[in-house]
Order: sequence, then structure tokens, then C-alpha cells
Amino acid sequence: MKKYIIYIGILITGLFLGWLLFGESSENKEEHNHTTAETNKMWTCSMHPQIMQPEPGDCPICGMDLIPAEVGAEGLDVNQFKLTKNALALANVQTTVIGNTINTDNIIIVSGKIAENEKSNAVQVSYFAGRIERLNVNFTGEKISKGQLLATVYSPELVKAQQELLTAASLKENQPALYKAVRNKLKLWKLSEKQINQIEETGKVKENFPVYATVSGTISEKLVAQGDYVSQGQVLLKIANLNSVWANFDVYENQISNFKVGQSIIITSNAYPNETFKAKISFINPVLNSKTRTVTMRAMLVNSDQKFKPAMFVIGKVEAKENKTEEQVSIPATAVLWTGKRSVVYVKPEANKPVFEMREVVLGERVGENYQIKKGLDLGEEIVTNGVFTIDASAQLQGKKSMMNHMKEIVESFEVPEKFKEQLQKAYNNYIVLKDALIKTDAGAAKINAENLKRDLEMIDMKLLASESTHKEWMMLIPVLKTKSEKIAQASDVNIQRKHFKVLSEHFIIAVQSFGIKEVTYKQYCPMADNDKGAYWLSKEKQVLNPYFGDMMLKCGEVKETINNN
Repeated sequence: MKKYIIYIGILITGLFLGWLLFGESSENKEEHNHTTAETNKMWTCSMHPQIMQPEPGDCPICGMDLIPAEVGAEGLDVNQFKLTKNALALANVQTTVIGNTINTDNIIIVSGKIAENEKSNAVQVSYFAGRIERLNVNFTGEKISKGQLLATVYSPELVKAQQELLTAASLKENQPALYKAVRNKLKLWKLSEKQINQIEETGKVKENFPVYATVSGTISEKLVAQGDYVSQGQVLLKIANLNSVWANFDVYENQISNFKVGQSIIITSNAYPNETFKAKISFINPVLNSKTRTVTMRAMLVNSDQKFKPAMFVIGKVEAKENKTEEQVSIPATAVLWTGKRSVVYVKPEANKPVFEMREVVLGERVGENYQIKKGLDLGEEIVTNGVFTIDASAQLQGKKSMMNHMKEIVESFEVPEKFKEQLQKAYNNYIVLKDALIKTDAGAAKINAENLKRDLEMIDMKLLASESTHKEWMMLIPVLKTKSEKIAQASDVNIQRKHFKVLSEHFIIAVQSFGIKEVTYKQYCPMADNDKGAYWLSKEKQVLNPYFGDMMLKCGEVKETINNN
């Protein structure tokens, strides 16, 4: 018994000493972590997620109280979002590391694009007039070889010339000059000696004549179709020989002195990230582009294995001849989304993770296919250069900071063709019917009307938008409009339908404000919708009928704006 009392005493003493040694430090650590978390906490607005402040207060846009910005799932920041590998593949998302400057090794990095070697380009013409009876090449990109049969042509002129040959052949002993002249005439139409002799020997006139390829290469443009009538000398095909290509780079005015013809250049491509290609500078344009303040520098690349494709982005590295010049940061124009004065890009913070976030930038001059960046990006950062619209749509659908959210308060209106307005009007009419179904809390009718809306959206012809700014604006809206229409059509629960209808309405309002429809519409707002976060919708009447609550709070809301840009 005495022995057990001693053991219990030792155990109690050990627990007491452990508490003295580690209890206080754990409490201090927890307190420290809590304090750190509080210090690092950011505050945002539920209506305007682009607002991020280090302390609580009011939203500078709408005046609502700011709420804590939670760190996202998987350890992501509040404005970061993640895409699956399948989504990246379907969107053909491509990224590039920012370059076009001098790095610490005194190496100038320039951005460029692959182009066809114009010296190797050729055209295939018809040497006689006639109708194409059969065309043996079917598509752009098809490879052809010299001597290959390309087409068969019926030519009335050739029929007549053959008859002249047969007549002259019968008189060649008396009129050899005439006979020789007729044969030479046929040779000028690219008939071979063998073909001419065959006509003469058989005494038969051929109606259809073959057109053979005069060069080997890849068809870059097909300019005729079977059945077309072609004139003498008319171009049938444009042919590019891609066994060698040009890499064209834009060089800033203040960097020209660092380059000379014959200088070595190392070229890399996103398509082959683990390979480098050596070349020499073959040409520097002596004329400066007055708009971009750049000159074109060219290097020729051997392309016998067809790795390089025209329009492919490439990066060139050249050792600077002089001391380091002023740093110039540039990015491909395809990476930029903008409206008005605001421009944004999507940055990939970590190279090995499919995580993205939006970044606002200040653009400088456009340099060929690139923009100079004055502010917002640093060298070595990785940005999205292809699939940017899909990335932005994904950010919107996940409720993250995006170009569309970024510009909600400043909507730019555009001049667009009347036909485009008519197509948007048709979609708007179905939007209104969908809204009315939600007012009646009729999930079945909402499903049908959402399907009709999606159909109308798909029928809108964006080719009617001629300018780059209108095209980009529509491309930022349409993915979400179609996706949310589809989500509503798939849902059977009216509450889920209303959740998707909120995002649909936000984007449809911007579409109507930007492009216009054929009638006046009313932008209405309910502050209690979406768990008191508020939600907008469009209506043909001033009277408020709430699609987010139906009979529960039918008249909750107010008219925020009358839109009349028809």
C-alpha cells in the first residue's frame, strides 16, 4: 500500500511540473497566434468583393459595413481560386513568365512570335483560263509535293489551241514557223513536251487538263473551290514552306544599340519549355515604327521537324553589348482584359499549382503584339496568356474578384448594330418570362424558360461586334450568362434557381447597359435577398414584384435605375 502511495505522488508531481513548464508557453503561443491572425485579417464588402482593407469600416462604394474576409478553402487567399486539370485543358489555358528586360546576367530578354519565312513562300497559279472540274486539295494546312496533281481544269482556250496544233502539224513542212509558234504557245501554258506530242500523235483534243504543283510546301490559304471559273494567272493556292520560319521580335528604341546582325540568340517557347534553340539575328529593320517606338528584329529557325507554328509565342535571350539599359516589362496583348481605363491580368502565384488571382495593371504603349507594363507586375511573375476569358468566368462563378465584378460600378456603353440589339432583345424577353416564373415560385416554368433563354443567348452573333472593345466586353459576359441559364434549367429547387438568377441578372444588367435593347427597362433591387446581401433584377414595369421571395415578400424592393439606351 505504501508503495502505491509513492507512485501516485510521483505522478502528481510530474503533472504539476509539466503544467509549469509547458502550460504557460502554450497559452502564450495561442495568444500570439490569435493576435497574429487578428493582425493579418482583411475586411471586405459582401456586395463588392474587390474592396479589401486591413481594418473594419464602411465600404467606400456602397457604405455597407465591411465583413471579415475569410481565407479560402485549401489555404487560398480570399481572391484566389483553383481550377481542375480538366478545366484548364478544356479552356486551353496557357501561361508565360514575364520577360522583355535585362536580367541580372546582363541578358536582354525579348518577346516575339513565329512567322512564315516569306522568302520560302510561293503561290500556285492557273496558267490558263477555265473551270475547275476537280480540285484535289481540300483544306488549309495540307502538305503538297512538287509535281503533285492539284486540280483538273476545263479550258475552252486550250481546246482551241489544240485544234490549232493539229492543223499546224498537218502543215509543218510548208509552214514550220507556224507549227513552232503553236507548240511554244502550249508550252507557255505549262504543257510538257510529252503532253504536246501525245496530242499530236493521237490527233485527239483533250478537254480537261491537269494542274501540277510547281513547289512543295504547306497550303496556307485555299482561294478557290471546285466548280469555280478561274482566269489566266489567277492564284489558286498560297503555299508556305515551313522547313524554315522567322522569329520576329519587337525591340524597344532604347535597346536597339544592344543588337547587331549575326549576333547569337537563344530562343525558347511555351510549347517546348525544356528545350532551347540557337539562332543568329539575320535582320534588324532600319525603319522605326512611329506608333510603337520599336523595330522588328528577326532570326531564322530551321524547322524541318515542324515544331514551330506560325503565330506561336517565343522568348529570345541575347547578351547585351552595352551596360544595362532601363528595365522594360512587357506582356502579350492576349493576356489583358480591359474596359475603359481599367486593365487587369490573371496571375499564377505558384508555378506548380493551378491557382489564379486577378491583378490590376497600368498599361503603357502597345508594342506589336505586346503591351508595356508601367505598374502592377514584376519580372518573373507568371501570367495567363491564353484562355483569359474562361479564367475570368471561372472567377465570377466562384464569387471571386474578377474583371466583371471589378467594373460593375462603371459600365461603359457601346455603339452596336441594330441586329445585335434585336438578338439581345429576344434574349431579354425570355429573361423577363424567367423572372416572372420565379415571382410565381414556379420551378417547372423557370426550368423551361431558362432553357429558352440559353438557346437565345447561343443564337446571338458576336461577329456583329466589329470593334475589339465590344467583342471583349461580350466575351466576358456570355460564358456566365449561358452557364447560369443552364444551371437554372437543371435545378428543380426554386431556391437554387433564385441563387443562380442573381448572378445571371447581374451580368444581364451589364449587357443591357453596355449594348442596349429596343425598349426601356427598370433595374430593381431588394436589400434582403440572398441572406441580406442584396440582389438586382430587370423588369419591364416600374412596379416591384420580387423574384427572390415571390408571395413571401412580393413587393420588397425599389427601382434603382431606369435604363433607356435604345
